[in-house]
Amino acid sequence: MRDMRYTTIVVAVILAVAATTACGKKKVATGPQPPPADEPAVVTPNPLPPAERVEDTAPVAPPRLADDSISNKSLDDLNRDSPLKPVFFALDSAELDESGRAVAAENAQVLKKYPTWSITIEGHCDERGTAEYNLALGERRALAVKTYLSSLGISPDRIRTVSYGKEFPFDPGHNEQAWAKNRRGHFVITSK
Repeated sequence: MRDMRYTTIVVAVILAVAATTACGKKKVATGPQPPPADEPAVVTPNPLPPAERVEDTAPVAPPRLADDSISNKSLDDLNRDSPLKPVFFALDSAELDESGRAVAAENAQVLKKYPTWSITIEGHCDERGTAEYNLALGERRALAVKTYLSSLGISPDRIRTVSYGKEFPFDPGHNEQAWAKNRRGHFVITSK
């Protein structure tokens, strides 16, 4: 009895496998078949016109962006004889006055002429005031120059700022003439 059930199960499995295999086969169509009614017929595009002959022209040299006497200098030489001039500020001020905007505009023209240059604007102060006050004032001065240069079309990505406060005076004197030279936004070319 047990063998009979086993044999029946085996035969049933074989028949099921055979039926599944037979149902899975598809008939291969021979000859061209019309497209199904739901799908549009494929349209072959017109061939492209023959290519026209184009005369070769002499290569055009890229425009020179800068004077070679400046572009060939090292960074140290560029900064020693910098074409970028410092912007000076009034006492306790981080606002660009008319002369400061004029100098910054001239520097913007140089930076446009040399679009690969990156710079750092150093904010400096005179010796009066606390170190903390002068560091904050120097930072505001450097940011004021950066903001103005950006408004003239110089990418802010090319400009870093740093404040040195009263740490690196341009003129070590202790009078108004020396102090006026020390209140500045100083430009340093950091890469070219």
